[in-house]
Amino acid sequence: MPRLVLVRHGQSQWNLENRFTGWWDVDLTEKGEAEARAAGELMRAKDVIPNVAFTSYQTRAIRTLHLALETAGLLWIPETKDWRLNERHYGGLTGLNKAETAAKHGDEQVNVWRRSFDTPPPEQERGSEFDLSADARYARIEVPMTESLKDTIARVLPYYESSIVPHLKASAKSTVLVSAHGNSLRALVKHLSGISDDEITGLEIPTGQPIVYEMDEELNVLDRYYLSER
Repeated sequence: MPRLVLVRHGQSQWNLENRFTGWWDVDLTEKGEAEARAAGELMRAKDVIPNVAFTSYQTRAIRTLHLALETAGLLWIPETKDWRLNERHYGGLTGLNKAETAAKHGDEQVNVWRRSFDTPPPEQERGSEFDLSADARYARIEVPMTESLKDTIARVLPYYESSIVPHLKASAKSTVLVSAHGNSLRALVKHLSGISDDEITGLEIPTGQPIVYEMDEELNVLDRYYLSER
């Protein structure tokens, strides 16, 4: 039966520094690299062997994918990168320390920006320090200036349906690996597990922990589990 494996990137430098990251390109810490390798070791040990992989345009997700595949002896499998698997864009909060932002604006307001389903943070200013409009990776799109979780879902799910689903349907033995981010993976988990708008905002996806969805030929979910628990 087809399997979809979701892995959130390992700890990044801004995860460690408790900063809003979003689309900004931040690398893994040593701990994050170790988490990525551990994911690969786990896939190899549990014989969960992907035959194709997808990731975002962001270094932390790409390197997590490569470190996991290298550890599993699978660097040769085809991979596709796409901006639609990027993290949610945190707008004007990008680069700010979360605790300091809460102290300035209040816990309640920051919690709305972070955890509301459809309320985005303040927009990022064009030309500001963390504006990626001129980044070569995004030359063919209009970079958003902020996103809610709802906005993120609106780009992730169509990509899933158009680009990932065909690989899942190609064979009963298909195993597809997606290395992405907390919010882009929330979008997939919400869809696959039928989680409500209110409940999905509270779902935490740990770094470097493969989540496996086992499906039937129609891609109905038969089982969902963390690979470390099997």
